[in-house]
Parts: sequence; C-alpha cells; structure tokens
Amino acid sequence: MKLLFDQNLSPWLCRTLSDLFPNSVHVREAGLREADDAIIWDYAARHGFAIVTKDADFRQRSFLLGHPPKIVWLRLGNCSTKAIDALLRSRAAEIEEFLADEQKSFLGLS
Repeated sequence: MKLLFDQNLSPWLCRTLSDLFPNSVHVREAGLREADDAIIWDYAARHGFAIVTKDADFRQRSFLLGHPPKIVWLRLGNCSTKAIDALLRSRAAEIEEFLADEQKSFLGLS
C-alpha cells in the first residue's frame, strides 16, 4: 500500500522513504494542498493510500469510520523531518504488517 503524507509533514519524506514505501505521495503532489480532511480521506480511500499524519482529526475519523483508508498517526511533538524519517524507517516492518492486516484501521507511532 502507498502512503499519502499529510500537509503537516514534509514532501521530502516521499523521496527519502521511496525505497521502503514506493509510489507514496504528499498531498501537495496530489493536488490537495488546500483540501480539508474529508476530501483527503476520500482521495486516499479511492486511490489505495494510507494517510500518514500528525493530525489528531484523522485519528478520530478513523475511530468513527474505520477503513479505508488506514491511518498512521505520528505521535511526535515538534521535531525535524529527519526525526520523522528515522521513526518511519525504524518501524517500517510494523507499518507493513499494519497495512497488510485487513482488520486494523489505525496505527499510532511515537
């Protein structure tokens, strides 16, 4: 499954993580720069993306609606893009397992 990086994350992550999560995109690249959460949610569901975000609104939407799309919620405070890259790399196997699990909708990482 591909990752859709939310507006609150750097587009740089798509490139640096392409070896682990190919075909992932940032919302800007998808033409969703100013889109609200509902539009991003629908886009991700229609195009087979899991949303990666620091936005708690997607976490709540996931609890209410289930999946698709799946949500990877980064529970990190103010941090660098390199720290986010390192977290996603260190937990790549867990993310892949989560994405393959038909029952799970939400994964929180910290």
